[in-house]
Amino acid sequence: MIVWLTWLAPPPPEATDQASGVESEQVQAPAEIVEQALPAVGIAPVLAEDDMTFVGGQNGVVRSITVESDLYRAVFSTQGGTFTSFELKEYNRAESEDPVQLVDPTKGGALGIEFTSPGNRNYDSRSFVFSTDTNRSDIQVGDAGTTLTFSTPIGDGSISFKYTFSPDSYEIGLEVTQDGSASFVTRDGYELVWSGGIPFSEMDIQNSALRAGAYARSGGEVESVALSSEEYDEQRLSGDVDWVSVKSKYFTVAVMPQGDTRGAELRGERVGTIEDGDLRHDYVASLMMPSPSRATDSFKLYMGPMLYGNISSYDLGLYEMVDLGWDFFEIVTRPLARFVFIPLFAFLAGIVPSYGLVIIIMSFLIKLVLYPLTKSSFKNMGKMKELQPRMEEIKAKYKDDPKKQQEATMKMYKETGVNPLGGCLPMLLQYPVIIALWQFLPQAIELRQQGFLWANDLSAPDVIVNLPFEIPYFGSAIAGFTLLMGISMVFQMKVSMTAQSNAQAKIFTYVMPVFIFFIFNKLASGLNLYYLCYNVLTAIQQKLINKQIHEHPEELKPKAKIKAAKGRKSGGKGSNTKNSKAKPSKGIGAITGKAMPKSRHR
Repeated sequence: MIVWLTWLAPPPPEATDQASGVESEQVQAPAEIVEQALPAVGIAPVLAEDDMTFVGGQNGVVRSITVESDLYRAVFSTQGGTFTSFELKEYNRAESEDPVQLVDPTKGGALGIEFTSPGNRNYDSRSFVFSTDTNRSDIQVGDAGTTLTFSTPIGDGSISFKYTFSPDSYEIGLEVTQDGSASFVTRDGYELVWSGGIPFSEMDIQNSALRAGAYARSGGEVESVALSSEEYDEQRLSGDVDWVSVKSKYFTVAVMPQGDTRGAELRGERVGTIEDGDLRHDYVASLMMPSPSRATDSFKLYMGPMLYGNISSYDLGLYEMVDLGWDFFEIVTRPLARFVFIPLFAFLAGIVPSYGLVIIIMSFLIKLVLYPLTKSSFKNMGKMKELQPRMEEIKAKYKDDPKKQQEATMKMYKETGVNPLGGCLPMLLQYPVIIALWQFLPQAIELRQQGFLWANDLSAPDVIVNLPFEIPYFGSAIAGFTLLMGISMVFQMKVSMTAQSNAQAKIFTYVMPVFIFFIFNKLASGLNLYYLCYNVLTAIQQKLINKQIHEHPEELKPKAKIKAAKGRKSGGKGSNTKNSKAKPSKGIGAITGKAMPKSRHR
C-alpha cells in the first residue's frame, strides 16, 4: 500500500510567482504555525500601518520589579508584564551556591497571551509595555500576602495581569482581564503561553534531560512531550484541560485554569549539545482559552519543587508527571510509591535526622514485610534440592522419551506436594517493590543534596575515584556505594550456592555483580545504598533460613514421606504397637536383601 500510494501520488505543485511566472525562491508558511520571535525586553515591535489599534501598548517605561518571599525571588518586567526570573531560595544548583532558576533566561519573558486581531494579525502580550499599580521596585510578601497588577491600553479596551502572592506558598494566583476585547481579539479567544523549559540544575545533564518535558492533563490522562531521541516534538489536545506544565527532574511550573478551555498545545525542541556544554530543552506549554464570556479568567500557578505533599493537594494528578516506569509496571509501582514509599519516607524523615539512615531503616522494614515470601521461596528451593537425585533418575530412565519423562516428573511433584514454581513465584512477587523503589528513589527530591558518610548528594553518584579516561556507558569515575553493592551481591550469591552448583552458576556469581556494577555506577547513590542494604539483609536472611532448615530437616521432607514417618511412629492404624516396639522395622532394604539408593535413604 505504501509503494502504491507513493507511486500514484501527484507531484507537488511548484511554487511560482503568478505575476511574472518566475519560480519563487521562498514559500511563506501558514501564519498559524509560525512561531513569533519575541523581542528582547524593552524593544517594542513594529506595527503595521493599517492596524494602529495597538499603538497604545508601545508607550511606557520598561523597568523591573522584584517580588520576594521566604521561598522565592521573582523578577517581573513591565515589558510584557511577565516573569523574567524566578529563583528558589531553598534549593541551589548542583555544586553551586546559585539558587535554582525556573525561567529560561534566553526568552523575552516566560508567561504571556497570544491572540489574533480582527485584522488577522498575530500578537503577543510580551511585545507590549505595561504600566503597574506601584512605583516600588522591590516588594516583600507579608503575612497578609500582596498583589501586583500590570495593564496596557489596547484600542478602546485594555489587557491586565493581576498576580497574587501568598507567604509560605509556591502558588501564585493570576487573573487575566480583557476589557473591550471585541476591538482587538477575534471570537477564537486567546492562548495563555508559558515559553521555555526549566534550566538544568543537576550535574548529570543527560539524565536530567530524560526527566524533563512539557505536560498536560485532559480527560484524566496525562500527555507529554519529552525529547528522548527526537530533536522536535509537539502535541495538541482538544477540549477541557486540567493543567499544562513544564518540568525538570525535580522542579515544575504548572498552570491550572479555573474555568473551561478549548484545549492545549505542547511543543519541545532540543537546542545545543551535551558535548559543547550548551544543551537546552526549549518547551512551550499553552492553554487555549475560549472567547471570553466574562472579562476575567483566573489561573493558579505552582512554581516550585516536585514535593508530593505540595502538588497532591490540588487533587489534579500533578504527580503523574513523575515517570515511575512503563505503563505495565505503573499499575503496581505508582500505588506503591503513592501509598507506601512516600508516606513511609515522610514518617521516617520526621524522626530520623539523616536520609541515609532513612534509606537503611526503609530497606530493613521492606525486608521484614517480605520475609514470609522470602522464607517460602528458600524452603521450596530446599525441597527441590531434596528431589534432585530422583529427578536425575527419571531423566536417565526416560532419556529417550521426553513425554514419559515429563509425566513421571509431574507425578513425583504431585506425590511429594512440591510446586516447581514455588521457589520462583515468591521471589517474583518481590520485584514490583524493587522496581518501584528503583524508579522512586532517584526522583525523590527529598534526597537532593542530602549527604551521608562520604556521599555529598544521595541523588547523585558518590564518586570516590576519578579515572583518567572514560568508559562508554560507565563513565569516568567509580561510585563507592555501587562498588560495595557489587561486593555484597557476590557475598549474597555465594550464600545461596550449594556444593552441587555447576560451573555456570559459579561463573554467574561473579558475572552478574560486575554487570550490575557497570549499569548502576552512574545512578543515584541513595538507590545504590538501598540495594547494598537489601543484599546484606538478604544474605543474613538466607543464612538464618538455611540454619533453620538444617536444624529441622523434616520441613523439607515431601508430604508422602512425612505421613509415612508419622505412621511408623504411631504404629499405623490397627497395628500391634507392642510388636512394633519389640521388632523395629529394618527397612525395605533388609526385607529384599538389596541396598536402597542413597537418594531414597535421604
